[in-house]
Amino acid sequence: MRAKVSGLCLSLVFCATACMGQDTQVSSTQPAQTPNHAWTTTVYCSGFYTNQKVSDEARLVSGEQSAYKINFTARDIVYLSKGMNQGVRPGDRFFVVRQEEDRDPVPWFKWQDKLTRAMGSHYLDLGQVEVIKAEPNVAIAKVSMSCDLMQRGDIILPFAERPTGPYKDASAFDSFAPASGKPTAMVVRGRDTAQTTGLWDTVYVNLGSSQGVKVGDYFRIFRYQGTHSDTIPVEKDTQDRLYGFGSNPKHYAWNDLPREVLGEGIVLNASPNSATVLVTVSKREIYSGDYVEIE
Repeated sequence: MRAKVSGLCLSLVFCATACMGQDTQVSSTQPAQTPNHAWTTTVYCSGFYTNQKVSDEARLVSGEQSAYKINFTARDIVYLSKGMNQGVRPGDRFFVVRQEEDRDPVPWFKWQDKLTRAMGSHYLDLGQVEVIKAEPNVAIAKVSMSCDLMQRGDIILPFAERPTGPYKDASAFDSFAPASGKPTAMVVRGRDTAQTTGLWDTVYVNLGSSQGVKVGDYFRIFRYQGTHSDTIPVEKDTQDRLYGFGSNPKHYAWNDLPREVLGEGIVLNASPNSATVLVTVSKREIYSGDYVEIE
């Protein structure tokens, strides 16, 4: 009897193993599809820099269950500081934002701090709320999108559409595109103080509406070899020589060699001295300190 039970158990184990193997084999033959658009939350949770004062007249005051609730998130009911007397109506949508100081003050490249200050203050996108009911001087709203935890006193701004796609066909991307001759700037940093970014990530560049940048414009992202702008310890002049792996008798500086085109991105938000750019094509990693130009 015990032998029969043992044999049955072994059979079940082998069958389960075979089924698992079949499942794994089937899934492995299905190639992963590269998405041709960003998630809506990626676009609307991108944040922005601005050197202009952001109106803070409207605030998130409180919400339901405030006696023990610290933060507010998706589907929570919140109260806003403006109502019917201030023009708020049911169905109105608002961004919820908060000013944030740089959490990573260590510079990645030489001019990062200076360029960051010139872009202005950084604001987090915390999400969106939609008004359910408007009373005379307050409004009741539901959190319709949550990017981060909302708190009492967060700033409320009128909603504005951002480009959610479809974007330019990635197959038409030119890896050897010549310079456009239009204004050039730098990738100053990425969202959440990221210094390395890629496809569908958000970066902030020091070119904005004062230089003619508009929402929906495209930036080409590129890099020169051997610029010596890094502040992290790296081997210098590897563009034409590398100890133990060959060198050229003639030195080639950064402007003697072709540029390396890394990708492109679309402008989601433009303020006078900066733009928020969503990377829509990325051949490889994009670093803070890489260059951009308007296409």
